[in-house]
Amino acid sequence: MHVLRGKKILLGITGGIAAYKTPSLVRLLIKAGADVRVIMTPAAKEFVTPLTLSTLSKNQVYSSFTQSEEEQWNNHVELGLWADVFLIAPATASTLSKMVAGNSDNLLVAVYLSARCPVFFAPAMDLDMYQHPSTQKNLQILQDYGNKMIPAETGELASGLSGKGRMAEPETIFKKLSEHFDCSLPLKGKKMLITAGPTYEAIDPVRFIGNHSSGKMGYAIAKEAQRLGAEVILISGPTFLENPHPDITLVSVFNTQEMYEATLSYFEDVDVVIASAAISDYKPVTVANQKIKKKEESFTINLTKTQDVLQALGKQKKHQKLIGFALETNNELANAKSKLERKNLDFVVLNSLQDKGAGFKSDTNKVSFIFSDREKNFELKSKTAVASDILNEIILLLDE
Repeated sequence: MHVLRGKKILLGITGGIAAYKTPSLVRLLIKAGADVRVIMTPAAKEFVTPLTLSTLSKNQVYSSFTQSEEEQWNNHVELGLWADVFLIAPATASTLSKMVAGNSDNLLVAVYLSARCPVFFAPAMDLDMYQHPSTQKNLQILQDYGNKMIPAETGELASGLSGKGRMAEPETIFKKLSEHFDCSLPLKGKKMLITAGPTYEAIDPVRFIGNHSSGKMGYAIAKEAQRLGAEVILISGPTFLENPHPDITLVSVFNTQEMYEATLSYFEDVDVVIASAAISDYKPVTVANQKIKKKEESFTINLTKTQDVLQALGKQKKHQKLIGFALETNNELANAKSKLERKNLDFVVLNSLQDKGAGFKSDTNKVSFIFSDREKNFELKSKTAVASDILNEIILLLDE
């Protein structure tokens, strides 16, 4: 039985060319067993007919506060209370603005303001409209209000331009709604903070102290955690990697201080922290304002310790599960056990540069999990498979 069977889906359609996709979306929802009702703005009728949507949904289509034939009032409050989820697709720039401002000059926005259920919205507009600062600000405000955005996709647009602004395909929207209701996902309802990549410490405006971390391990963990249902915040040092999923909150930082501040700002509200970032242990005491010229035969940089992010988290830990990484070149087990105790961790993911295929930049890794009372050793695997092993262990910890 599909997770959408019996779910009450209220679909709001606004006046954009992408409205032509909504009959296919309604068909998918009905086929899955959902109960679908449709609200249209007056402008939406220019792109798709109420008759089509009524026939597919097997329900009346709403578009105004009254029905002209009988002057019967369509109660926007009741519609908002009826739904298990309210989906607005397409959501045009005009409707987004009205939702932000609370301008309820049509039934759809009035229902949105009355809805007590989760609200999803799928933006759709032309490239320049989508990129405009006012649109980007409205998208962020609506998400800050607690609404869930189904991001626009990149492709050919109605204007003939190509870029970001296409409404997500019906299959993508259907999947998002399915995931929302799929309580079988083992990390559903959990909030996870993952750090990834290196941190760089500036020497001058051109040079820095850093390490070879690519961020691949942390990004793989973030992607797998999101797939398993978690709400994921990924705090990343400088990498060439892209956000592994639109639903992941990506926070980009450069140096250890920025990593420290970003991590601590989210820590209190999360259930799990996986600290896979390779954070610099030292930074220059002073940073030159101008590029240092190659004049002397030798050059000395005085270094001082950076903030110990993981130790700070360990001291503040309450309900959170805290997992650290240890990349070692010698005395691997002893160093990992010391880190486990000193930093108040639930377990350490240990890998060694002595193992071929493990460590920085590679697409594979070979790890061991170090607990206070036991160890788990794994063979060389892809970093995606390692991410799965780590999250499976965390699921067991959360179930204890």
